[in-house]
Amino acid sequence: MAEVLQSDFSLLGLEEELTCSICLSTFQCPVTIPCGHNFCQDCLLATWRDTYSCPQCRTHFPTKPELKKNTVLSTVVETFNLRSSKSEMSRMKEEKKVIRCDTCMEAEAAQTCLTCMASFCEEHLRPHRENPNFAVHQLSDLVSDLSERICPDHHKLMELFCSEHGRPICSLCLQQVHKGCSFTSPEEQRSLKESDLREKLGLLDGKIKKNDIVLSQMMDTQNKLKDSAANRKKIVAADYQQMRDMLTREERDALHAVDREMESGQTKLRALMKKFNENIDNMNKAKEDIHNLLSQSQTLAFLQASFNLPQAVNFDPYTPRINLDSKKVTASLASAAALKEHMSEIFKQPVEAREQMIKREINIDTATSEPQDPSGNPGIPRSHSPAPGTKLKTGPKKKSAKQQPQQASQTTENALKAKLAQSMENLSFLASKSSDTPPETTNIPLNVNMAEKRSELLKYSTVLTLDPRTAHKRITLTEEFTKASVSDGHTNYPDCPERFAVCSQVLTSKGFSRGRHYWEVKLSSNNFIGIGLAYGSIDRKGPTSRLGRNNQSWCVEWFNVKLSAWHNSSETVLANYSPKRVGVLLDCEGGMATFYSVADRAYPFHSFVFPFAEAVYPAFWLFSSGSSISLCKLVA
Repeated sequence: MAEVLQSDFSLLGLEEELTCSICLSTFQCPVTIPCGHNFCQDCLLATWRDTYSCPQCRTHFPTKPELKKNTVLSTVVETFNLRSSKSEMSRMKEEKKVIRCDTCMEAEAAQTCLTCMASFCEEHLRPHRENPNFAVHQLSDLVSDLSERICPDHHKLMELFCSEHGRPICSLCLQQVHKGCSFTSPEEQRSLKESDLREKLGLLDGKIKKNDIVLSQMMDTQNKLKDSAANRKKIVAADYQQMRDMLTREERDALHAVDREMESGQTKLRALMKKFNENIDNMNKAKEDIHNLLSQSQTLAFLQASFNLPQAVNFDPYTPRINLDSKKVTASLASAAALKEHMSEIFKQPVEAREQMIKREINIDTATSEPQDPSGNPGIPRSHSPAPGTKLKTGPKKKSAKQQPQQASQTTENALKAKLAQSMENLSFLASKSSDTPPETTNIPLNVNMAEKRSELLKYSTVLTLDPRTAHKRITLTEEFTKASVSDGHTNYPDCPERFAVCSQVLTSKGFSRGRHYWEVKLSSNNFIGIGLAYGSIDRKGPTSRLGRNNQSWCVEWFNVKLSAWHNSSETVLANYSPKRVGVLLDCEGGMATFYSVADRAYPFHSFVFPFAEAVYPAFWLFSSGSSISLCKLVA
């Protein structure tokens, strides 16, 4: 055993035998179990729970074996660990080998002479530093292996570097194999390489910084997407809740109508039943009187007695026809069934197609309906005059009794359809309201060459105020009627015929029919906002009263991420600019209205050409809650 302990080689050969088969490390407090195998005490106890067996040979022990430390094996392991650590230290020392002076072979060398091809300590470097004969010798930092600096072909110092082949060469290599090659000194080549690496390092730093910035922006976008999703979910949930509330109210009203009709029928039945019971009682009393007369034994008294039948015998009883088929109940049932069928047809369509389907049906209903003028004449909108030869109807035809329930049912159905359509349209508007980050756009359109000096346009500047008589109840006017904001609540405006009732729009107080006029509008956002012109006779009530959806108005409209020009329900999609300020130049004589993106100069992005049939008014449409427009104060 002593010989084994003295031999490093033998110890290294025992490394596998001195390793625990559980933790695969050298033994820590080794113990031996009855089957003869050795393990670390802690490793073995960790494997024993309810049963006791050898982890190596699987021998089962009925009871927990008594464990005792293997002292001999412990000694061998300690010696092995000590020798292993010494061996590791020796290896590290050899790796960190000290370079000795080639002259005295004792002192540690300080520098290497590439001319002498030797390393010297401070003492033996003195001739190189003091003797002028050694002035041409090239001293450098310590070189551990000078053979690396010697050309293997010519056994001369490689003091040059071939730029074409990228390797160090000696002077003979330059005259033979590398003849004609460009060369530099190793120091110059190192300087060039260091410069190149520093450039690459700078490039990497820049790229890393850009990637970090993009990652940060993507995290911001991620957070914005979460916020946007939460906001949209709230909007969708609110609209669907409103629709549920509407349907709940309609359901409650319909059920109450049935209940009221049932109560009315039962009241009538109770009154008739009471009357019939009274008649029965009277006739039963009459029967008793007759029986009493018949039982009279005195003939004279019998003949003198008088008897009259009660009035009830003159009444012929009948079962009344009482049912729940009143006009209101029938209309409620019909409208509920029609609404169900209508919603089923809508929900069968893809979500993307529902909005157009609802709008198309609204337009059809509007086109086929007969609006009445204040005098009661149907079919003549106030903003139009009848065609020559048209006979005015003096009033609606009287419906027959059979047609009236059907008419009431159809009217209720149309009303419910209109409510559902308006709610679905609001839902589509709000659901498409984008809180995502819109694509980057420039404030300067592409036709830069057509840009005009703003000072030239300001010559035609005019002062405008918003007309509170035309403002929709969702629109609030502030700042002396120069700012319009839209919200979900309604302002308590008085009802008047000039007010927009369907679309959240407002006109200015002043209209123009001659001359040139210029104004500018400041936008709070470029989403769900329209800026345009309208005749004073534009419809205020119907769904076609929206700017650009009739032949009496013109507008440019930012709808989500799309910019469009609208007139008479015809859309022209434009390149989407996002100006903070929009200018409008109206040339009445020229019959043109030009819209500008205003920055340092005015950049035109769309023009309408139209003849003026009457005065036109600046007009604005706002839909997104919280959005606003402000009429700017211009100084020429």
